[in-house]
Amino acid sequence: MMIVRADAQAGASKTVRKSGPILGIESSCDETAAAVLGSDGRVLSNIVSTQQAVHEKFGGVVPELAARAHLGKIDLVVTRALEEAQVAKNDLWAVAVTQGPGLAGALLVGMNYAKALSYGLGIPLIGVNHLQGHIASAWLVDPTFPLPCIVLVVSGGHTHLYRRETNGECVLLGRTRDDAAGEAFDKGAQMLDLGYPGGPAIDRVARAGDPRAIVFPRFHRTRNSLEFSFSGLKTSLLYKLREMATPLKSEQVADLAAGYQEAIVQVLVMKALAAVKQENLSALAVVGGVSANSRLRAVLNERVERGQVRLSLPPMEFCTDNAAMIASAGRQRLLRGEPWSSDLDICPMDDSMTVRGKRPVTIGFST
Repeated sequence: MMIVRADAQAGASKTVRKSGPILGIESSCDETAAAVLGSDGRVLSNIVSTQQAVHEKFGGVVPELAARAHLGKIDLVVTRALEEAQVAKNDLWAVAVTQGPGLAGALLVGMNYAKALSYGLGIPLIGVNHLQGHIASAWLVDPTFPLPCIVLVVSGGHTHLYRRETNGECVLLGRTRDDAAGEAFDKGAQMLDLGYPGGPAIDRVARAGDPRAIVFPRFHRTRNSLEFSFSGLKTSLLYKLREMATPLKSEQVADLAAGYQEAIVQVLVMKALAAVKQENLSALAVVGGVSANSRLRAVLNERVERGQVRLSLPPMEFCTDNAAMIASAGRQRLLRGEPWSSDLDICPMDDSMTVRGKRPVTIGFST
C-alpha cells in the first residue's frame, strides 16, 4: 500500500513510502524539541532544549523571548536528534510538527522549519494538535494499552478528560472551567515564593510537609460532573496566607505546599476514576506535564490497584512537552491513511480538542 500525497499548492499527487523513520518537531511554548521514531514506532532519539533559565526571572513564559530562543536552537536540536538516531535526512519518511495550540511566534519557528524540510525532501508534512501529541504519549512505551480508554490530559494549559475510541477519535467528557491544574501549581508556587516552574517546586517542597495539616477545598459541583475548577483553590491559598504571620517558617511553607498539592491531586484522581466508572471502562491514561507530579503518580497507582484499572503513566521524559509524542501522533495519522498537505498554517488558539459534549472530537488539523 502507498500513501497518496494531495499537494494543495501544486495540485499534483505523489506517492510516498508506506513507513520509515519520522521526525517530530515541538515548539509550542518554552521547549525546543525534536525526536525521531523508527519505522516500528520505537523512539530512536528525543532531544529537548528547555528555556527555563530564559523565563525564570519573569515568573512565567515571555512569548517574544520564547520565539527568539526557538529560532536560535531549532536547527541544532533537529541535527542532534537525527545524529543520535543515526538517521539521515534523506531517509526520513515524514515530518510531524506541532500546529497548535500554543504561542504564535514559537509555533511559527517549528512550522516554518518543518515546512522547509518537508518541501526540500519531498516527504509528507503532518500538522499535529499539541493535545493529540500528549494523548499519543500514552502508547509510546505501552503500544498494547487497550482502547477504548479514558485519557486525562493535565498540563500547564489544559485539564481535559477524554474517552478515546478504537479508531483514534476522542470524545470530550469534561474540562476545567477556569485555570488548568498546571496553572494552579504555577500560581500557588508564586504565592508561596517557590520560584518557576511552579509544579516541580511545589512537588519538591511538599515532600517535607503534612498534606493533612492544612486542608484546602476541593471542587465537586454535582455528583456526576466531570468538570474541574481550581480558581477557588487559589483564592483559598491567598486568604490562608493573609491569615498567617510572616515571615513563614519552612515547616509552614511545606505544609501549605503539601495541602495545596493534595487538593489538586485528589480532584484529578477522583474525576478521572469517575469517568472510567461512568463510561464502563477499565483503562486510564494520564498524560501531560502535571502527570510527572510524584504525589499524583503515587495516588493513581494506589487507587487503580484497588479498582483493578489498567493505568498508563508515561515515563518522565514523555510527560512534559517533547517531540516524540508529536512524531507518534503524526505516525498514527499517516498509518490510518489520513490526507496530508504542505500548505499548513499554525493554529495558536485552536479549540478542536475542547468541544463539549459526548461526540467525536477531531484531534488533528484540516489539511
